[in-house]
Amino acid sequence: MRILGIDPGFGRVGFGIIEKKGGEWTHVAHGCIETSSKKKLSERLVEVHADLETVIKKYRPDSAALEELFFAKNAKTAMDVGQARGVIFLTLLQAGLSVDEFTPLEVKQAVTGYGRAEKVQLQKMITLLLKLPKKPLPDDAADALAVALTSGLTKRFP
Repeated sequence: MRILGIDPGFGRVGFGIIEKKGGEWTHVAHGCIETSSKKKLSERLVEVHADLETVIKKYRPDSAALEELFFAKNAKTAMDVGQARGVIFLTLLQAGLSVDEFTPLEVKQAVTGYGRAEKVQLQKMITLLLKLPKKPLPDDAADALAVALTSGLTKRFP
């Protein structure tokens, strides 16, 4: 079983892929899809779609998990991220993936045992649970791995 976790955005979309081996979740890959701030939002959304399709084709996940939006102070940014999240959601569904959604609180609760855990605590647990030599970077990719782990730790697979 292989899960693709996504930390949505339009400037940077974090992705993390984990898979179950021998009863444990293991790290497959992580990274970011980055778009240029010099491009229009519409161009950036097309780029996110195309790059996410490439990630899906390369790693062939069985399911996906997507972080729900956290309210931002800047309404324009929140709307742009919402549009990117829609593009991401559609791309995952077009690839035939089932998609679980988790709030940041649910991710922290599942991975650390405490819904109000600090980002540093979350990254430490990701590193420990996936037996990584060091914390995954950038933060968006680490968050995506946490979203994937949340799906893996809370979902019942056939």
